[in-house]
Order: sequence, then structure tokens, then C-alpha cells
Amino acid sequence: MNDGEVGTVSASRVVEPDAAGTREPPGSLLAALCQIGPGLILAGAIVGTGELIATTNLGAKVGFALLWLVVLSCFIKVFVQVELGRYAISAGEATFRAFSRLPGPGLALVWWCAGMVLVTQMQVGAMIGGIAEAIQMALPGKLESGSRQGNWPWALGITLITMILLVSGGYRLIERLTAVLVAGFTTMTVACVAFLPVEHAVTGSELISGFTFTIPAGAALAAFTMFGITGVGASELLAYPYWCLEKGYARHVGPRDASPDWAERARGWMRVLRLDAWVSMVVYTIATLAFYLLGAAVLHRTTEGRGLEGAGEGRMIAALVEMYAPVLGSAGARLFVVFGAFCVLYSTLFAATAGNSRLLADAARVVGLVPTDASRMPRFVGICSVVLLACAFLLYLIFGNLVTMVMVGAVMQGLSLPLIAAAAVYLRYKRTDRRITAGRLWDIGLWLSFAGLSLAAAYTIWDKLAPLFRG
Repeated sequence: MNDGEVGTVSASRVVEPDAAGTREPPGSLLAALCQIGPGLILAGAIVGTGELIATTNLGAKVGFALLWLVVLSCFIKVFVQVELGRYAISAGEATFRAFSRLPGPGLALVWWCAGMVLVTQMQVGAMIGGIAEAIQMALPGKLESGSRQGNWPWALGITLITMILLVSGGYRLIERLTAVLVAGFTTMTVACVAFLPVEHAVTGSELISGFTFTIPAGAALAAFTMFGITGVGASELLAYPYWCLEKGYARHVGPRDASPDWAERARGWMRVLRLDAWVSMVVYTIATLAFYLLGAAVLHRTTEGRGLEGAGEGRMIAALVEMYAPVLGSAGARLFVVFGAFCVLYSTLFAATAGNSRLLADAARVVGLVPTDASRMPRFVGICSVVLLACAFLLYLIFGNLVTMVMVGAVMQGLSLPLIAAAAVYLRYKRTDRRITAGRLWDIGLWLSFAGLSLAAAYTIWDKLAPLFRG
């Protein structure tokens, strides 16, 4: 491995692929399932502002009409996700080093993505605010979540605790914490959909109406916001290769050479990576559909299509309580949402900041803002965690409206998706070792993913600019 290549950027250590770290891939499905993990971190980062806020908000606004887009959003990005992971195994390089080697505006793409990471701190700030609302509601006598002014001490405490955990913890802590926090809340949400009372029950005709492949008038921005942030968002796509490296996939494969043994090991660990990606996709798709269906079945009727924005500042968690009340009752819903929102939002806050800090640290390294010495990266990753959380906390204090903050970050992620997909396509054909590339059917899926992400971005831009031309 030469000096320009990136090994594992870990908060605890830096490990590059070497011959001593090689390991044969698991030989059975059960053994392979024991080796998954990066995708579960993504699921933890996804099932938060995307599912709990953006997806619920879309269902509350348009009812069942965009159910097809929810499913498509979760499925279509997996091809890009796996392709970026494939390159990481093939070259032992993380995302931004790979992007910097692209012809033409490679470094410009690194700068753009780093800027996108900074803008998504609006979403992280919304997570901090949502957790603060949940804690405030959990206090005795607090039937409503408080204002931004009343919640800020809790927000500050959550920010400081997360800083400490991220600076002191490593990959294993992140993987385990996110998996545990998401599992309970997602399971209960799916159960709530199944046990909706008759007046809110989802009918077969409503489900069918969700697959008419149309976008209701005035819903383009909300739809694009959901599309950009649910499933694997842009920041999660960028972070996935880092988690694959930290899990050890590239280290187990070893430095690339021309031997048949290397190719066989690489193909074996690619099977594990694909399994990891598809298992996580099933997890967050089920969660996404559950949140959307609850929003469409309950909040769309009770808010008359206003969505979560109509709840007002400091009342997002209170609005979510209404969504669960038909099944759990008011008291049970309040208890569940306070606990569940804390779990889901905190898992996302934790995992997203862990990924974003790695992205920002590596971007600074690639563009030459910090020394390229890999041994210094763990400390710089910790510094980036602190800086990003501080920025997110300040953004919450400044803006306060959690749904709007999520939408701003999601739009930036949505606009970045076609650029990331284009880079993945180039890496597939020009840089990835051909001995571990997939077949024609997979390539069709990759191209469809690129086309779908590009069309979604183009449609939304046109929907907002068209009135200007008509005027």
C-alpha cells in the first residue's frame, strides 16, 4: 500500500490491510451473519430523522399516495452503497481518497461532499432538539414538550455526553449501541401498525392507492426531502466504506495482488458485504414503512394534511404521541414515544456524528488541510466529533424548528445523491478490480440507481424553478 492510500480511520486505532491480517471468509450463512455490522450502523443512523420525522411528516401530509416512493427510496440506493464498499475492499481506500482520484473535478466533489456533511448538521441539531423535547416531556407534570428556551439545558447535556462517548469509544461501541436502541422502538412501531383500531386501520384499497406512481400537487419538496434522507442517505453512502474498513473487511482480504488466493478471499468477503447491505436494507425498510403508514393512517386525518410542521415549535414529540395514541392510549403513547424517540433519535445522533466526523477528518486530510500521517487521524476524528456536535447544538438554538431543520439537510443530501452515484459508476468500471466486480444484472441495477437518483433531483429542481419561468 502506498503513502496515498487510506486504511482504517478509527477513533481508537488505524489499521491498514496487511498480509498478517488476512482471514478466510465465512463458509456458511450463519457464520456470514455473525460478520455483518457496518449496515447496522447505517440503520442506526437512518432510523431517526429520516424515518421518525421526514417519513412520518410525508405520510401526515399526503396520506398513502407516496407509498411507492418510500419503497423505492429504500431499495434503489443499495446498489451504490455496495459498489462503494466493493471499491473499499478492492483498493483498501475510503470514500474521499477514491473521489480525489477521479478525473476532472475529483477534488471538487470532495469539497462538495464535505460541505454537505456540514449542512447536515441541521439534521443533527434537530435530533438534539428532539431528544431534549422527549426528556422534557418525561418530567413529572410535563404534559407538553417545552419551548426551545426550556429545552436547551437538556440539549446541552446530551451534546456533552455524546462528545465524551464518541471521543472515548470505537467501532464496537457504535455498532452495539445503535443496534440495541433501534431494535426495540422499530419492533413496537411495526406492532402499532398491525394493531391500529378500525377507525384508523389501513385498508387494502389504501395500500393499492399508494402505488399509482404519482406525486400529489405541492408535495414535491416533501417527497424529495424524504427521498434524500430515508433509506441510505448521501452521508450514509459516503460513510459506509469507512465502517467496512473498520469492521476489517479489507484487512481480512489483504493487500491486493495478482494471486488467485487474493481474488477468492475478496469475492468471499464481498458476499459478506452484500449480505450486510441487504440485511440492513430489510431492517430500515420495515421501519420506514411502519412510520409512513402510521403517519398516513393517523396524522394525515387528525392534522388535515398539515404534517408535523403544523405542530409548532417544541411540539414535535407531542404530535408523535397523537400518532401512537389510537393503539397505546394517551398515557401509554406518551410513555412509549418519550422513550422510543429518545432511543431512535439518540442512536441516529450517535451513529451519524461518528460517521460524519470520519468523513470530515478524511476530507481535510485528502485536500491537504491536515497532515497525511495516518497515526494522527484518530485524534483528529475526535476533534471533528466535538466540533460537529457543537455546531449542531448552536444550530438548534438558532433555528429551533426541528422539521424545517431536517428538510434543509435532507434537500442537500438529495442533491448530492446523483453525484455520489456517478462516482460509484466510474469506480465500478475504471478502478475496481475486475475479478470481484458483479455481473450484468447487478450493473443494470447500478445504472437504474444512478438514473433514479438523478431524475429525483432533476424533478425537484424543475418543480421549484418552473414557476419562475412561467412568471
